Amino acid sequence: MTAFRTLDQADVRGKRVLVRVDLNVPMENGRITDATRIERILPTLQEISDKGGKVILLAHFGRPKGRDPKESLRPVAEAVGQHLKKPVAFAEDCVGDAAEKAVAALKDGDILLLENTRFHAGEEKNDPAFVKQLSALGDLYVNDAFSAAHRAHASTEGLAHALPSYAGRTMQAELEALTKGLEAPARPLVAIVGGAKVSSKIDLLENLVKKVDALVIGGGMANTFLHAMGLGIGKSLAEKDLADTALRILEKARETNCAIILPVDGVCAYEFKAGAYNHAYGIDAIPDDQMILDVGSQSVERINSAINDAKTLVWNGPLGAFEITPFDQGTVAAARHAAERTKAGKLVSVAGGGDTVSALNHAGVADDFSYVSTAGGAFLEWLEGKPLPGVDALKA
Repeated sequence: MTAFRTLDQADVRGKRVLVRVDLNVPMENGRITDATRIERILPTLQEISDKGGKVILLAHFGRPKGRDPKESLRPVAEAVGQHLKKPVAFAEDCVGDAAEKAVAALKDGDILLLENTRFHAGEEKNDPAFVKQLSALGDLYVNDAFSAAHRAHASTEGLAHALPSYAGRTMQAELEALTKGLEAPARPLVAIVGGAKVSSKIDLLENLVKKVDALVIGGGMANTFLHAMGLGIGKSLAEKDLADTALRILEKARETNCAIILPVDGVCAYEFKAGAYNHAYGIDAIPDDQMILDVGSQSVERINSAINDAKTLVWNGPLGAFEITPFDQGTVAAARHAAERTKAGKLVSVAGGGDTVSALNHAGVADDFSYVSTAGGAFLEWLEGKPLPGVDALKA
């Protein structure tokens, strides 16, 4: 990954600093239920404020089609202020009169949140006229929203070309972690990819087999591979129409000398529900009337052995139906093993994607990985080897 400009190169004192952040937080009845995204941007906001910059926050919320009071960022401004322990002003719009007056009222060190950028069609269209309106509000641009970096929108990509632009501290940490994970990893490099469907991760698998030394495939997607190899999988979830795709990926792995690690046993049940009667079977002996819901203990041993061999681990997706006990055991065991290796200084571990974050939190080890990305789509597209417009615009 090419070097990118950071706050270390920015002189913010007395400047109006437009900071793109991710404040698309989960909310119920006007209350934020998970403040992780707010907590992650605090170092950037605090640093710019402490250095005498005027902090002007840009963010989207939801998927509004035009102005919609239900998608207003007003309640989020109050929450950001509570976490920062200082007032955060709010402007009723992100461009025009309301925004201009709010920005003009700022003193050095003040923080202002502008209204939802997606209230304007020009945001998602990356309309040059809208970019011009936004850029008129600032002297510098800082992008601290890696989770939106895969979108070429006005506030994520257009602004980076209109003003001197820099990566915020959260963006910087994410990019440095990802560089360690796949761009310039310590080897051997092992990837764990799980989840339900091969169809949503074809690009990911085809990119990883070219880059990693070993690829662990788990979750429902492993069943598609096992079926393609002629093994019986009972009533297990699988995309049988993608058998040829699975075989093509296995062939690519052979060509690139990437070891593929598939389950050798599975925990099976007649029904998918908590506490269901279950039993582990060898992968060549799955009963016709049962479904595989987790990897078995022998598979976990093989996965842990691969983790032991690795110096770098990239993880996306659970190994089984971790939301329901007892089918969380394989994911939890492997996650805890990776966490122990990381804490011992023997492994760089980078994980990301919504289900992955939930699974690592469930295992109680999210804080023990080297880096856990909360950026679902952007993290996946980075793993797939696709360009991220919001990142490319920051390159030095």
